[in-house]
Amino acid sequence: MDFLSMISLLALAEAEAAPQQAPQNFGELLRAMMPMLVMMAMLMYFIVIRPQSRERQQREKLLSALKKNDRVVTFSGIIGTVTNFSGDGKEVTLRVDDNVKLQFLRSAIQGPLSDTPPTEPNKSSAS
Repeated sequence: MDFLSMISLLALAEAEAAPQQAPQNFGELLRAMMPMLVMMAMLMYFIVIRPQSRERQQREKLLSALKKNDRVVTFSGIIGTVTNFSGDGKEVTLRVDDNVKLQFLRSAIQGPLSDTPPTEPNKSSAS
C-alpha cells in the first residue's frame, strides 16, 4: 500500500467516524482539520523538503571536493581549470585560456566537467 492511498483511507475513516454536524466555533473547526493539516505537512516534507536537502548536501560535498587542475563548468557555461583557491575558500580562480584567468565564487561552479571529449560529427554524413 503506497503512502497516498494510506492517507486517503485515513481521511475516509476520519470522515466516517466524525459526526456529520457542522463545527460550532473556530476551535472545533481547527480540531476537525488538524489531521488533514498534519498529513499535508508530512507529504510536503517527503516530497519537497527532504529531496532538496539531499541535493544541497550532495552539491556541498561536490564543491568541497574541488582541487587544483579539476576541469569544471560554471552556471554561466564557462569551462575552465581550477588554478587557485582564496584563503577563505569562497573564491576559485579558473584558467579559461592560456593567459586568461577568471575569479568566481565557489557557489557559481555547477560541477566537474566530464572527462569524455565531445564527439565530432561525421564529415561523410554531412555531405
